[in-house]
Amino acid sequence: MHHRHRHRWRARTRRRLDDGTWEIRARVERFGEPALLALLSDGPTHGYELLDRLPALLGESKVDVGNVYRALRSFEEEGLVSSEWGADLPGPAKRTYTLTSDGRGVLESWLESLQALQVGLAEFLDRAHGKGGDHVREASPQDAELASPEP
Repeated sequence: MHHRHRHRWRARTRRRLDDGTWEIRARVERFGEPALLALLSDGPTHGYELLDRLPALLGESKVDVGNVYRALRSFEEEGLVSSEWGADLPGPAKRTYTLTSDGRGVLESWLESLQALQVGLAEFLDRAHGKGGDHVREASPQDAELASPEP
């Protein structure tokens, strides 16, 4: 007899809290890319400064250092940023990243895409609230019992 094991899938974006309510983390996947480009649009920046400023922009407590440097390397390979080593500051030499004109074009495309997403999300929220989102949020456990069919 073949037994199939059921693995419980756990969502990274939601979890039930001890009080029975749900905590949801709405995320835009790949948001790190436009965030890095936006920070670089402020002017030439050292990698450590990007690591310092990125969490606040992303709404995260920390970012993965390796992912940031892999993204910067990828940006450079694609011509979106240029970099140079500078020893002008005290301490070890630091790489300074500068957004190129192609990088500004990609950032502009990201901003247009995110703006369209924002409009779509606003429409979704308006529709969800108008079609029951508010009453679902306000339903009590007693309401759920009343709504279920009798055995």
